[in-house]
Amino acid sequence: MFYTLLTAATTDASQQGSGFGMLSSLIVVVIFFGIMWLLIIRPQKKQQKEQEEMIAQLKPGASIMTTGGFYGVVLDIVDDTVIVEFGNNKNCRIPMNKAAIAQVDKPEAEVKEEEAAEEDGKEKKKLSLGKKKED
Repeated sequence: MFYTLLTAATTDASQQGSGFGMLSSLIVVVIFFGIMWLLIIRPQKKQQKEQEEMIAQLKPGASIMTTGGFYGVVLDIVDDTVIVEFGNNKNCRIPMNKAAIAQVDKPEAEVKEEEAAEEDGKEKKKLSLGKKKED
């Protein structure tokens, strides 16, 4: 008898709030997919965009690391193929797909130019600050 009263009370309560229950479960599902998008899909798209930009700026002479962990120097770029020289052996030149490049380091000449430009900028700041103090 107690069991029948308990089941009757719960069915009445569930039938009255069924519209709100569906809405709240829909809201929970939408929030779940929103969180999944923020935590998984968005960072993956950002990383893919950075990878595409890195490959687009690839130039001959750049030091690279492949997805296999090999380090080399880019010799030539033809469409989606890159010819890479591995190690000190000049005969070890391998054509590979651009998608196999995991990391790009700038050529040494560009690094030296950037360092020189930074030093010039610092010197100009020092000179301009010195002139303001004298005035």
